[in-house]
Amino acid sequence: MRALLSLLLIAIIAAGAIFFISRRETAPLVTIEQPGRVIGQTATLTVSAETPGRKFTHFDVTLEQNGQVTKLFSLDGGTLVESGPNSVRYTRPIGKQDVPSLRSGTAKITVTATRKAFLNLRTLTTTATKDVQVRLEPPRIAVLSTHHYVNHGGSEMVVYRATPDDVASGVRVGDVEYPGFPVGNDPAVKAAFFALLWDQPLKAPIAAFARDEAGNEAKVSFVDNVFEKPQKKSRIEIDDKFIDRVTPEIAEHSPELNVPFPPTGDKMLEAFLKENGELRQLNAKKIEELARKTSATRQWDGPFVQLGNSKVEAAFADHRTYIYKGKEVDHQVHLGFDLAVTSRVPIVAANAGTVLNASWLGIYGNCVILDHGQGVQSLYGHLSSFDVNVGDKVTRGQTIGRSGMTGMAGGDHLHFTMLVNGRMVNPVEWWDAHWIQDRVMRKLAEAGQPAR
Repeated sequence: MRALLSLLLIAIIAAGAIFFISRRETAPLVTIEQPGRVIGQTATLTVSAETPGRKFTHFDVTLEQNGQVTKLFSLDGGTLVESGPNSVRYTRPIGKQDVPSLRSGTAKITVTATRKAFLNLRTLTTTATKDVQVRLEPPRIAVLSTHHYVNHGGSEMVVYRATPDDVASGVRVGDVEYPGFPVGNDPAVKAAFFALLWDQPLKAPIAAFARDEAGNEAKVSFVDNVFEKPQKKSRIEIDDKFIDRVTPEIAEHSPELNVPFPPTGDKMLEAFLKENGELRQLNAKKIEELARKTSATRQWDGPFVQLGNSKVEAAFADHRTYIYKGKEVDHQVHLGFDLAVTSRVPIVAANAGTVLNASWLGIYGNCVILDHGQGVQSLYGHLSSFDVNVGDKVTRGQTIGRSGMTGMAGGDHLHFTMLVNGRMVNPVEWWDAHWIQDRVMRKLAEAGQPAR
C-alpha cells in the first residue's frame, strides 16, 4: 500500500511539474518590421519570429482591406528563412505590383504564429497586426512662380504647391535635392532655394518634385534658361615659409587626418597636400551637416552685405594650380570670395540669422557660419577672433568677429561664401538688390504669399 501511495505521489508531483513547465512557456514573439505606415506601388513586407528551435505548427500572414482577406504566406505553402537558432524571417514584395487586389485606403496586415507547448499539452499562439495606408496615386505638384533663370554655380528659388501636405518636396538638380519650406498660411505652398553647382553639367536635369512615404513621386520641369558662367584658372605659388606657417596649426586642429604632429621636414609638404585636399572634402561634409539645422522660416530680408571697402583677391570657382619649387603639386577649386581691407578689420553679418558655427573649421580656420533660414547660410573664414557664439541671433551689419589669417590663408582677409542646403554657391547674386527683388520677393508676391 505504501509503495502504491508513493507511486501516486510521484505521479502527482510529476504531473504538477509538467503542468507548471507547460504554463511557464511563452507564445512565439512576432515582429512586423516592414512596411512602415504606407504601402505604394512597391513595398516590402518583412516579418521576424522567435520560438525555441524554430518549431512552428502554423505561420500565416494575411492582408485585409475592405473586408477582403488576401493570404500572403502560409507555412503549408512556403518556407521560412532561418535567421538564428530560435528565429526565422519572412520577406516578400507587398506593393500593388505584387498584390493586385490592393486599393487606395487603409489595410491591415495580420501575422499568426503557433507552436506546441511541452509534451503538446498546450497550443501557444501569437497574433500581430499592423495598420497601413495604401497610396497608389502619386502626389500632385504645381509650380506657382514664373521666370526661373539659373547661372552655373549660382542660385534660384521656386514657389510651388505640393499635395497632400505631408509629402516630401523640393527641387532636384541632377542627384542633389533641395527641400522646400512652407511660406504663408497654406501648408501646401512651399518655396525652395536651389543651385546648379559649379561642378554639375550645364544640362543637369532640374525639376520640382513631391514624393510620399510609399515612394510615389510627381515632378515637373520649370526652369526657363540656364547660363554658363566662365570659371577662372589661376596658379598659386607656395613656398616653405607658407607651408611651415599654415600646416602645423591646421594639423593640430585636425586629428581626423592622422597627420603626424608636428609635421616636419619632408613630411611637411605631404601634410599640406592632405590638408588642402582630404581635409577640404571633410570640411565640406561638416558644412553640409550643419546646414541640416536650418530654420524652417526665412530670417533675412533684402540684399546681403559685402565686406565694406574690400578688395576682391579671389572669386568664386577659381580653379587653382598649386606650384611648389617650379612643379605642379595640387589642383583645387576655390569656392568663395577672398575679400581684403586691412588687418583685423571688423567682419559683419551679411544678413540677419542665427549662428550655427563659431569655432575652428579646418582649412577655413576660425570660421562663423550663419543660418538665414530655409536652407540659406553664409560662411566667414580665416577670422582672428569671434564676437558671437553658437545660437546667437544676429542682425545685418552686426560685428561677428575680426578678419585674420587662420587656416589656409596667405594673408589677412575674409573668405566669404553663400551656402544653399550646405552647398557653396556664388555670393554675387546675393549681394545684388535687383536679384533679390526679382528672384525672391517677386515670386512670393506673385504666388500670393507674404514677403516675410
